[in-house]
Amino acid sequence: MVGSKEIKNIFLSASIPLPERDSKYIGTADIIAIRDAIIALTTVVLPNNRLIWGGHPSITPLVYYVMNKLNLNIQDHVTIYQSKFFQKYFPQDNNKFNNVILTEVVDNDRDKSLLHMRQRMLDESDFSAAVFIGGMEGIEGDREKGIEGEYKMFKARHPDALILPIASTGAATKILYDTVIPENLKDERFVNDYGYMSLFQKYLLDRI
Repeated sequence: MVGSKEIKNIFLSASIPLPERDSKYIGTADIIAIRDAIIALTTVVLPNNRLIWGGHPSITPLVYYVMNKLNLNIQDHVTIYQSKFFQKYFPQDNNKFNNVILTEVVDNDRDKSLLHMRQRMLDESDFSAAVFIGGMEGIEGDREKGIEGEYKMFKARHPDALILPIASTGAATKILYDTVIPENLKDERFVNDYGYMSLFQKYLLDRI
């Protein structure tokens, strides 16, 4: 399938913002761009590398759609982490993946359980890159949530990995790009380029 080439792990932090959540995320979100970016990323990554993400119900069906279209036996190229705290909300598409890692509930608390899941997800693999798309929830006081929190956690654990904040998708990733991402990690194509297949080929696959 991939010969002797090493399979690289790519972390995906992404979601489609919900209308009932903070308007600053849904207000700038480009839903079509988020979906296009997820589909393009999955298409370029999965044949030869591994995608690891937190199993958000708005993202998992899109990844499965691409896997089905590729028609390749690449189940080992996908790993989903999910907290048992959200078990009743798991998308049906979870059942179509072989590698779903369920993490334990902590103190029956949503935030603590999510933090535990993210810690395991980011600690249990070596990552070559992280891609941030869309998303919601930021930093509330000293509690880091959503894409902005995952960015800080990822950078602390994998400081040498590539970072691709796809700001054209809007929402939390645009806020992350504007307010948190250092200048040396920015590129105008992340803001203006909607040709995601070529974008991920140049800035991801050609660099890992």
